[in-house]
Amino acid sequence: MREQLDKENCAALLLYDPCNIRYAFDCSNMQVWTLHNPMRYALILAGGPAIMFEFAGCLHQSEGLPGIDELRVAKTWMYMASGDKTEDATELWGNEVAELVYQHGGGNRRIACDTLQAGGVAALQALGLSLLDGTKLTETARSIKSADEIELMRWTIRVCEAGMARIYQHSVPGVTEQELWAHLHFENARSGGDWLETKLLTSGSRTNPWYQECSDRVCQRGEMISFDTDMIGPYGYCADLSRSWTCGYTDFSDQQRRLYDTAKEQIDHNLALVRAGVSFAEFNEKSWRIPDKHIPYRYSLALHGVGMADEWPVVPLHIDWGPRVSSGRLEAGMVVCVESLIAEEGSESVKLETQVLVTENGYERLDTFPFE
Repeated sequence: MREQLDKENCAALLLYDPCNIRYAFDCSNMQVWTLHNPMRYALILAGGPAIMFEFAGCLHQSEGLPGIDELRVAKTWMYMASGDKTEDATELWGNEVAELVYQHGGGNRRIACDTLQAGGVAALQALGLSLLDGTKLTETARSIKSADEIELMRWTIRVCEAGMARIYQHSVPGVTEQELWAHLHFENARSGGDWLETKLLTSGSRTNPWYQECSDRVCQRGEMISFDTDMIGPYGYCADLSRSWTCGYTDFSDQQRRLYDTAKEQIDHNLALVRAGVSFAEFNEKSWRIPDKHIPYRYSLALHGVGMADEWPVVPLHIDWGPRVSSGRLEAGMVVCVESLIAEEGSESVKLETQVLVTENGYERLDTFPFE
């Protein structure tokens, strides 16, 4: 992150996103709650210390972490905590941030922020700071994984696959979608994982259209059960895997097999394109072409980055490619997910996804749970 500050000529990086804070400091505290309650934050000064502003009463959560140079109590200014005194609270917060930038910035007043509410933006600008979007810095910094990160991700994927195995073992007639989804929660929670980003497990007719969340619907024998884990596991790393199988372990119907074979063909074709140096445009040009009858039911992504959550880059399906798609190329050390969602009119959906490490010569699959 400091390297990105230098490249963008910024004096400081202000972080509110708990995933970015954990990436920078390995500092974890009430992460889901602080995703929508901005009560803790971090300030990394290019020419000075990295400071963690922790929620009052929680400083012990961050003590002894080597990435943190200084701990301070966070100044809370969100409306829930400040009410009609929000303006005064925001001014106190802004003065402290600005003073640190003035002290360590060497005259540089440019500050990058990842997620900052409008009142905070206005307060810092009024104090003479120039703000820019810090998301580019954080996403770029996080895109290349270290060896340590890969080891943590391998463990998260093992935990996720244990949850997937529990889902499989309980995929019998009479179980509800929510009961199946709970098995993934169970394995994640008991291994020290964090949360599930979505609730994407459906059965039978509810698999199409995709993006319906799990419900109390009872799964019937022979129906397709399809899911996408989106699991933020131990140490904050993401296991983003998708599988589909039938309730009751029945043989596929002719239609189910045809859909499944098509999804697997897409996965295999696009996996073969993954290697360091391939541009997103080149990947798109050579990527698998979805047959017309599946287009209305498609998944919009062919590939996306993953780390502490879904991350940059995103490479759309060829049918959704356009001039506003991000430029760039795959680099060694990136971790990406290769996706497929196949359905047609009146059918169920088959969802498949695998998570791979990009290498100089190709890729290494990080998940081992069988497709078929």
